[in-house]
Amino acid sequence: MGTLKINALTCIDPRGCTFSLIVSLAFIFLAALPAAAQPDAASVDKFYSGRTVVLMVATSPGGRYDTNARLIAKHIGQFIPGHPTVVVQNQPGGGGLVLANRLYNVAPRDGSAIAVVQPGTPQVQIQGEPNAKFDPLKFTWLGSLSSFADDADLLILRPGYEAKSAADLKGSDKKATIGSGTPGSTNLTFALIARDVLGFPLKIVRGYPGAPSLHLAMQSKEIDGQVVLMSSIKTTQRHIWDTRQFVPIVAFGRRTRVEELPDVPAARELVNDDKSRAILDFAELPFFMSLPLLAPPDVPAARAAALRKAFMDMTKDKAFRDEAIKAQIDLSPIDSDAVIALLRTAVATPKHVIADYNKIVPVDK
Repeated sequence: MGTLKINALTCIDPRGCTFSLIVSLAFIFLAALPAAAQPDAASVDKFYSGRTVVLMVATSPGGRYDTNARLIAKHIGQFIPGHPTVVVQNQPGGGGLVLANRLYNVAPRDGSAIAVVQPGTPQVQIQGEPNAKFDPLKFTWLGSLSSFADDADLLILRPGYEAKSAADLKGSDKKATIGSGTPGSTNLTFALIARDVLGFPLKIVRGYPGAPSLHLAMQSKEIDGQVVLMSSIKTTQRHIWDTRQFVPIVAFGRRTRVEELPDVPAARELVNDDKSRAILDFAELPFFMSLPLLAPPDVPAARAAALRKAFMDMTKDKAFRDEAIKAQIDLSPIDSDAVIALLRTAVATPKHVIADYNKIVPVDK
């Protein structure tokens, strides 16, 4: 009888070697896996070594998204293989649409460009905005710093305004002038929801570039109020928060009241019909991924995986967490899978709900 050699295993009868052959080949395959993975890891390290990664942010300097983008830029490079330098570029415009379009259609897809956008920007595309030239599910999502666990979008009024509560405002025969941004901006979205779903008498003035300009407009009494993130007040206008130089009326993006503002109702407390509740659910859904970080589509798989891992590793790092907590950032991170799950829920929203929402928050006005 002939002999069959399989590495160190010698079979006297080849017909009896089937099992041994399978086992041996399996060991050979498994042993080869680490070696096969090594070139990818090495190539990622080589790509990022000495490179500058651009972190684009869809707002002007000074606001909440800019503050968070700069914190990410300061820390994330040490968790990316090759430790690239990360620099911030502000690219405001169109409530985030300008940056989202650029990221999807123009930015390099090699892993050297990442971005922070407003969470409502993908929502505008789902609504059918013709100028949203992207598919939100095709971006390379890295995760979100916040799931809104300890944050809220607050409708606030200046201290001298006559209304001091949601009940006061709703019962007033005077319209409060509310400043906001452009379509796609969260402050405009919730101002419209406050007016048309919750029934508050509001006159909405659009076109403010960011939170700092809105705060200045409130202080000069150019406007009576705005919708603003609680964490934004804490991070960029801390003295306003500490001295309560505002009157909080209602909290959006919450299933329950904010612990620090127990007298301020969550928006869902003020709706009492299914249609309004469905509209509010669609409006609030993006804010459970309220500080998203993303990259263009089609980033090479190994680099995309490295960026996702770097983001989540950064959120667990003590130095990063200490700085984020000191800056009063709502640090309740979720990973890319959780972000994508939220987007899929938004995409699956019934068309009649989106149609009702579009009547209130139109994509083209």
